[in-house]
Amino acid sequence: MENIFENDGRVRIAVIGEGAAGMMAAVTAAESGGDVVIFERNDKAGKKLRITGKGRCNVTSDSTNAEIMASIPTNPKFMYASLSRFSSADTRAFFEERGVPLKVERGKRVFPMSDKASDIVNALVSACRDAGVRTVRERVTGIIAVDSEIKGIKTQGGSYECDAVIICTGGKSYPMTGSDGDGYRFASQVGHTIIQPKASLVPIVCEGNTAQRMQGLSLKNIGFKIYNKENGKIVYDDFGELMFTHFGITGPVVLSASAHIPDIDKKKYECAIDFKPALDMDALDKRIISDFTKYLNKDFINSLSDLLPLKSIEIIAERSGIDFRKKVNSVTREERLALVKAIKDFRLTLTRFRPIDEAIVTKGGVCVNEINPKTMQSKLCRGLYFAGEVIDVDGYTGGFNLQIAFSTAVSAGENAAWGN
Repeated sequence: MENIFENDGRVRIAVIGEGAAGMMAAVTAAESGGDVVIFERNDKAGKKLRITGKGRCNVTSDSTNAEIMASIPTNPKFMYASLSRFSSADTRAFFEERGVPLKVERGKRVFPMSDKASDIVNALVSACRDAGVRTVRERVTGIIAVDSEIKGIKTQGGSYECDAVIICTGGKSYPMTGSDGDGYRFASQVGHTIIQPKASLVPIVCEGNTAQRMQGLSLKNIGFKIYNKENGKIVYDDFGELMFTHFGITGPVVLSASAHIPDIDKKKYECAIDFKPALDMDALDKRIISDFTKYLNKDFINSLSDLLPLKSIEIIAERSGIDFRKKVNSVTREERLALVKAIKDFRLTLTRFRPIDEAIVTKGGVCVNEINPKTMQSKLCRGLYFAGEVIDVDGYTGGFNLQIAFSTAVSAGENAAWGN
């Protein structure tokens, strides 16, 4: 095996992956006394990070540790120790101290003031450089372990000795960025259990062509609920942004909702969209009466332009059951109330998720029962650590998944350098 480390007595640490978790782990390990080399298959750092938040990068959530754990549906207790070590406040301080001012938007989402994800990537790259981290642009093909202890890694270019490996390869979402499941394979080599990777925070396909007819319509400040059709229970309730597409629905409320629907393929769920959540039924009825007074002699279909987005008018009018050509002054109270219901309880049947390569994060991964939550070290192989999406922990949309990446990375980096 080749040796690309300094041989100066420091712990030799190979970090696999130059994304959010990989760079944070590398910086932490180097600043904690380790000799660190990142192995990255892509030609530049942070390929996935650059496109998160539509290129704006929702870097964390301005939330307490308890609030963050409440926003992690999968194995939240596993995150207690790493969040205690490196919180959302620590994430914000890390970037602001490195020249990236941040801002807090609706829903406690934290973004760079510039709205440029590249600023977050550049800050991490600079931090790595300043800490003495080096990068080798080769694809890792395996890890080398003898008697359940890390001895090195294999790449397409050769084999390298090291004392510790931190796997930060991500999950299986956005495979074009390099997250194709390599980390699961490396973990499996030393006996780790892999919880079946599935899409999480993913757009949803809807039955019929209703969404397709409204394709491109983006709604802000709508009410959004998911119902179990079998028992009528609400399984998710939110407020925010949604967009109709050629296949169904997407947007922040939809992505978050997807994490609450484990068996969507049974077609037992439907969503209910409230186009006017700021108005209750009576207030909306009064608003409609006001509009009808304004358009008293118009056809019904031509009386809704002040109330509803253009692309939604025809479909909502259909659902009201009112004849399009009926004069507004002839619409009955019962018909008007049917219109109110169509606006405030707009239902779509959900049929399936879009493919995992369209998901923001992956649900599933390395079983947390086989990882020490305080150190992120494998319980099966000494010197092997994990950070980020490769672990079976995932959060809702809103900056929680990047916080998971940063918190686990700091724990992994520190403890790898200290040999814990």
